[in-house]
Amino acid sequence: MAPPSSRRSGHSRRAQYSVFTGYVIAGIGALIGGVLLGISFWQPQAFSGLRNGANEVVAPAGEATSTVRSGSSGFFDSVSGYLKRGSEYAALKEEVELARIRLAEAEAVEQENARLKALLDLKDNDIEPVTVSRLVGSTSSSTRRFAYLGAGSADGVAVGQPVRSPRGVVGRVLEVSINSSRVLLLTDSESVLPVRRASDEIVAFAEGRGDGLLRIRLINLGLNPLEVGDVFVTSGAGGYYRPGVAVAVLSEITDDGGIARLIADPSATDFVSVDPIWQPGAVDSAATPIEQELGEETSDD
Repeated sequence: MAPPSSRRSGHSRRAQYSVFTGYVIAGIGALIGGVLLGISFWQPQAFSGLRNGANEVVAPAGEATSTVRSGSSGFFDSVSGYLKRGSEYAALKEEVELARIRLAEAEAVEQENARLKALLDLKDNDIEPVTVSRLVGSTSSSTRRFAYLGAGSADGVAVGQPVRSPRGVVGRVLEVSINSSRVLLLTDSESVLPVRRASDEIVAFAEGRGDGLLRIRLINLGLNPLEVGDVFVTSGAGGYYRPGVAVAVLSEITDDGGIARLIADPSATDFVSVDPIWQPGAVDSAATPIEQELGEETSDD
């Protein structure tokens, strides 16, 4: 007896009916499909109701799918935007740092320009300086206040010549060698400079205290007319300094004058000019006791 799988359908009436029924159903389905296809070509609006109904059924599912898609799209957009903004922030931060560096360089250039302009001001005046030189050093731990110039007799520097910065008087040449000089600063305890108040003709002596300040001692004692903030300039007496050069600003009142701060602070000065003595004849003919003392000190050194 052959196995059931090898039997033909003709040996079973039920199998024959099943095959026949399948063909009939397939034929009916194809006929219905053809009819519907023809109707859709000739009358497209005939199935609009069915389509709308189907749309109503699948609309909630489509809306949910769209919501999920929009949410995922927004999430990925947020992540990509965060990464993009992070890179932009890093680039902007680097640009700001570079801008700060450029700003610092510009400020340094501006300060250098100001210093060079001040150096030019030393030359662009009615006095032809003997030379312009750099202050190469100064005393800091002694009551004696000296500074040193990088110019000497080879540059025309001589003892007694005034030394000033663009702001005002610094001191006077005390000793000279071939390529360097020693300057007696105004704040030295042995320095005495005739001055007057810039606003009028009140005369005084500016004496060094050895501590970076000056003592303004009035010549005519009595009622002290000075006020804090008064500016003192050279009076021209003595013949060394020409009149009208800034010296100091009064910061404290005393019984016989006051205490003043230097306008031309040597510690903040790079370049100075060495000027010729204003009245060489007056200096040579009548030296003050202070000048004699300075001359003796020079010879002793």
